[in-house]
Parts: sequence; C-alpha cells; structure tokens
Amino acid sequence: MEKIIISPSPHIHSGDTISKNMYGVLIALIPAFLVSLYCFGPGALIVTFVSVVSCVLFEYLIQKFLFKKEPTVYDGSAILTGVLLAFNLPSNLPVWIIILGALVAIGIGKMSFGGLGNNIFNPALVGRVFLLISFPAQMTTWPVAGSFPMTYLDAQTGATTLSLIHFSNDYATLGNSAIGLTGGSLGEISEIALLLGLVFMLFRKIITWHIPVSILGTVAVFTGLLFAGTMLHTYYTSGITDMQTLMDSARVYNPLVHLTSGGLMLGAVFMATDYVTSPMSKKGMVVYGIGIAIITVVIRAFGAYPEGMSFAILIMNAFTPLINTYIKPKHFGGK
Repeated sequence: MEKIIISPSPHIHSGDTISKNMYGVLIALIPAFLVSLYCFGPGALIVTFVSVVSCVLFEYLIQKFLFKKEPTVYDGSAILTGVLLAFNLPSNLPVWIIILGALVAIGIGKMSFGGLGNNIFNPALVGRVFLLISFPAQMTTWPVAGSFPMTYLDAQTGATTLSLIHFSNDYATLGNSAIGLTGGSLGEISEIALLLGLVFMLFRKIITWHIPVSILGTVAVFTGLLFAGTMLHTYYTSGITDMQTLMDSARVYNPLVHLTSGGLMLGAVFMATDYVTSPMSKKGMVVYGIGIAIITVVIRAFGAYPEGMSFAILIMNAFTPLINTYIKPKHFGGK
C-alpha cells in the first residue's frame, strides 16, 4: 500500500500565482508608462521596448541553452524586469547600452543565482547600477519632459530636481515634480501615476502597505528633522527671522521635495516590494523600509550622488536574509 504524506494543516490556497502577480504589477505600471510616453515621446517607447525584448530574450536563451530546461518567460517576471529597468533609464539612452543593462540584469542579477526565487538582489536595479557606474555621462543626461516636439537621441536635456537641489540649492516646482514635468528616468517622474499603481496593488492585495509606507514615512520624518534643524541653526547663527529666508536656507532638506523627486516613489512602490528580495514578515518589512529610507536620505543629503534610492535598496537586499533570520513570521495559531 502506497503511503501518502500530508504536511501539517491548514491547507489553504490563496489563488495567487507568479504570473498573476507579475502581470498585476505590470497593470499597475501602466499609468506611469502613459505619463512617460506623453512627456518623453518615442524615446520612452524605444527604451521600454528594447529593454523588455532584451530581458525576455536573454532569460529564454540562458534557460534553454545554459540551464537546459524549459524556459519560463511566460510567467511575466522577465517582462517586469525589463519594464522596471527601462523605468530607471533616461529616455535618450542608446540601444546598445540598454541591451547591455538587460544582459547584466537577467544574466548576473537573476539567472546567475538560479533564476526567479533565488536572486538576492533586485535584477532591474543590478542592471541600472551597473550602467550608472559604467556609463555615468549617458545615465545622467536627462531629456526635459514635455519639450515638444520630442525626439529620441537629440532630445533637449536638463537637470533633475535632485541634481538642482544637490548642486545649486534650487529645484523645480512641486506641482511639476508631482505630475511628471521634470527631468529624470522614465518611470520616476510622476508621483501621482505611481501612487495610482500603489492603490491598485494594495486593492488587489499584490503587496502590503508596510514597505512603501515605512519608506515614505521615514523619509518624511528624517528630512523634516534635517529641514527644521537647519532652519534653527540658521536662525541662531545669523539672527535671521524671516521665515521664507529660513526655509530657503534649508531647501535642500525640504521633505516635500524629497518625497516628490527622484526614484523614491518608484523604488518604494515597485522596486523595494519585490517578493524575492524583501523580508517575509510584516515587522521585517518595516525594518527593511526604514533602512532603505535612512540610507537614501544620507546619500542624498551628504553623499556625492544626488540620488540614493537604488543603492539603498540593493544594500538592504543584502540584509534581507539577516532580517528574516531574526524577525520571523508568526506561526499559524501562535501567540
């Protein structure tokens, strides 16, 4: 008689599948993609198309000919990596650099660890950081959003909001920054579009609130303290009492600017929440999010780079196994 081994109860199927969640995230990215098309024109379409096709092709070839197993490109994970990589690139990036970034993202960031579920670091960010270090000029030449007529390689370029406050203590208006009319990577320019994606994913229960809220909340508190501290320092050292002058002296730490600029919202909503590279427990997610926020603000405020979100997420990816070890989910029925 054949023995049947049954694992401990409960036996509940959530209905979630890899492909369902991957394509759900892709749907949530549609508003940000539409904004990028409006702001950057054909460049946004070219960069996204090349990135997605390259990621899918490299994953197929590696699985088929190196791993000698059936490719799983239909689960949507390679497509999502391609879209997220594109969203972290400028819209005038040459095609060959995009293809190289896709190869690094899939080949090194994902498949070298064994494929989906085994990678330690977010693959799209591995590709993005590799390109940023290898091609800093091309990766920091930002087309001006909405400068019509839009072209691809010959687009009018300008500085991002974070570059302005980092190097010249100036910034774009908060309204333009929130709706997407500023320079930057494809997917990071419209906070409103990204928030719509967040609401959709929370409604569909694709992600939970813990990571995005802990990141955004910590950034708001940390930059708020720096903002207030700088104003007080200016007041006590110079005797200035005019509020506008005091606020101008601390504008590099303005919480509203940091929350609506750079890759913070894109990273908090779509990059840091990656299932594989983020903690399993809710408490662990909060610790993870707070760590990302602190590192991001430290790099932005005191580092050489105006943006620190990508580096912060990758650093905290490395701490995820440690967080999972010491902050474990509560067992079903446990107290």
